[in-house]
Amino acid sequence: MNQEIEKAYKVALAARENAHAPYSKFLVGSAIKVKGHDEIFPGCNVENASYGATICAERNSLIGAVARLGKIEVEYVVVACDTKPVTVPCALCLQVLSEFAKPETPIHLGDLESVKKTVLFGDLLPMPFNTLDC
Repeated sequence: MNQEIEKAYKVALAARENAHAPYSKFLVGSAIKVKGHDEIFPGCNVENASYGATICAERNSLIGAVARLGKIEVEYVVVACDTKPVTVPCALCLQVLSEFAKPETPIHLGDLESVKKTVLFGDLLPMPFNTLDC
């Protein structure tokens, strides 16, 4: 794993420690790198008693990046959680990411030890719902 991905993985792990997951006890951290910027945007899942109000780590990272920078293109995503095998982003997160990521965008999946697997966004969501290209 290169140093840049290792740094982002550590950002995701640190963000995971801040997760608010009193219901599921499933803590997730993420980090998103935006093309053309050096900053890495952390995120963690934040649950709510009204489950529909819960926000996943990946969307938390993405929303922070958009709020700070405006129009963005995701360079890569790192997800860290305590599962074996590693966990991919949920379908809702993938759909939201589809507005900002290309099919070739790497998604790095890690557990508490290291990044274990890298997949391409387009392999996880090959046919996103998208009205922008209609």
